[in-house]
Amino acid sequence: MDAVKTAKRTLDILEAFAARREPLTLSELARHIQSPVSSCHGVIRTLKARGYVYLLDKRRYYPTRKLLDLGSRISPHDPLMERLLPHLEALRKRTEETVLIGKREDDEILYVVTIESLQTIRYTLHAGTRRPLHASAVGKALLGALPDERLIEDLRRLKLKRFTAGTLDADGLLADLRKSRRRGYFVTRGEFDTAGMGVARAFAVQDEAFAVGVAGPLERVKRKLESVGKAVVETAAAMERAAARA
Repeated sequence: MDAVKTAKRTLDILEAFAARREPLTLSELARHIQSPVSSCHGVIRTLKARGYVYLLDKRRYYPTRKLLDLGSRISPHDPLMERLLPHLEALRKRTEETVLIGKREDDEILYVVTIESLQTIRYTLHAGTRRPLHASAVGKALLGALPDERLIEDLRRLKLKRFTAGTLDADGLLADLRKSRRRGYFVTRGEFDTAGMGVARAFAVQDEAFAVGVAGPLERVKRKLESVGKAVVETAAAMERAAARA
């Protein structure tokens, strides 16, 4: 259990630096992650010894580039993503919006890859972000891929928290999913945040379900929904074929 707590605290500290984007003292880190200063000190001491953080002005810490360098060496050799990324980049070019790949983890969506739009006003979403199943386009796409019996069971069990006036209840969500199945792609319109719109479709990687999506400002995506939907459907099919060859 202690090892699990330490691993979680280490990740919490790294995420704290990402959230604050500034050097932090031990006390500031402890407050941010709601942990004792003594526990933070042990993790920071190890990270410093391994070269992942360094000390500024004798009291504040900040990460080095070591974590970034490790990630940049690991990421390009993911055998699956090597095949999928070109399709995701082509989707961004085609739609001019932020694009992403997500998968289900329990009752949430985990975005495993995101590539932001190059437009000045864009939807910002980072890999590792989680969203509720019922209020994300990727979540809807993965729910919509379930057999009806499993889908209805999930809708009865899920806590469908209301985030905006547009968030759907169980009956509205079921009707929306069935309509989207016929259309071929799944959409959110201001259901998690009022200004955002998403379009997604599921695809299979062996026995596991993923979904590819596009996210952008609501009014802009709404104007080009048909073309974005077509692009997402074609990209999902291409990704499924690419994954089969991995």
